[in-house]
Amino acid sequence: MAAVPATADETPEQRRRRLEAVFGDVLPESTSDDRDPPSARDRDGEDPGDAWLREQVPPHHG
Repeated sequence: MAAVPATADETPEQRRRRLEAVFGDVLPESTSDDRDPPSARDRDGEDPGDAWLREQVPPHHG
């Protein structure tokens, strides 16, 4: 597929289509910064961050 050069009078939609033809659709429509954080708790009802913290404790502190 031949590259199509940009023109001064192209619309944002035309530019988006031209860039997608070259690079593909590599970026998501929204990122994790745009979404609400998950309020998930693990199956024991505790914060997942607490589980991570316990996993980081060295064996000699067990």
